[in-house]
Amino acid sequence: MPPLDRLREVFRASLELPADAEVDDLEYRGIEKWDSLAHMALVAALEQAFDVMIDTEDVLAISSFTAARKVLERQGVDFD
Repeated sequence: MPPLDRLREVFRASLELPADAEVDDLEYRGIEKWDSLAHMALVAALEQAFDVMIDTEDVLAISSFTAARKVLERQGVDFD
């Protein structure tokens, strides 16, 4: 599965969204399900799916789908 699709799947699964839910424009607290507890589950799922360790600064920086992608790119994940 391409990394961008995997990222979308992680968001959907972590936030308990339907398989066809659009996630590219999601922002933290932009939907009721993305609260602080779900945020930590999302971070853990991102670490597992992409085999990375996300530090505290980056955990806080993941404020949207786009921000998560940027954090993962800095970790060496290639989305192109």
